Amino acid sequence: MPLPKMPRTTKIVIGALVVAVLIGLVVFRSLHRRMQRLAALQSVDEQARHEVLAPQISTPTDVTVKAKIFWAAGSDRIAPVEVQLQLSADPVERSRQLLNELTVNPPTPGQRTIPSDAVLLGFYILPDGTAIADFSDAFSSEMPSGILSEEMAVNSIARTLESNVPVLHRLKILIHGQEVDTLAGNVDLTGFFDLNPPSEPPAAPAVKSPH
Repeated sequence: MPLPKMPRTTKIVIGALVVAVLIGLVVFRSLHRRMQRLAALQSVDEQARHEVLAPQISTPTDVTVKAKIFWAAGSDRIAPVEVQLQLSADPVERSRQLLNELTVNPPTPGQRTIPSDAVLLGFYILPDGTAIADFSDAFSSEMPSGILSEEMAVNSIARTLESNVPVLHRLKILIHGQEVDTLAGNVDLTGFFDLNPPSEPPAAPAVKSPH
């Protein structure tokens, strides 16, 4: 028994739907390519801003070494990524180079722990091994408020310094030269963060009392 013919109106509707789907696919692909280009341009723009505000640091003692930089590894933790970097033998300059890499060159946008506009304004090391890192206002003002994001930002700084600059024993973070209560409402910045703890001196041998 022959199948009934499809009404002309139904054919027109089906044809229009097919055309609409094809147009939608073309538009979607075009939008996807445009978003990829915009993301690439944004990354280049961020890099350019940092080159102006915080140019690349180089010193006469720089050598290429494997450094561990701690970036985000999910929404609630950080993990080390091993990268080849030109690092100075001077602990202050070496620390500045490491923090610049941490801020400017995360492997992917999702691994960023520090706001892209944040700039390290200064870095100092006190005689007792205390590191003082002074960041621009953007580190605080553009940090997503929340205990996890703030903890990850501070921990990424502390663990990156600890893993690559063994002379440091604790860290103090300033914002534009000033001590602030919190980073963005949660993590306390009034104290210090432990890094490589100083080794304990060996205990003196016990002395037997004379009989």
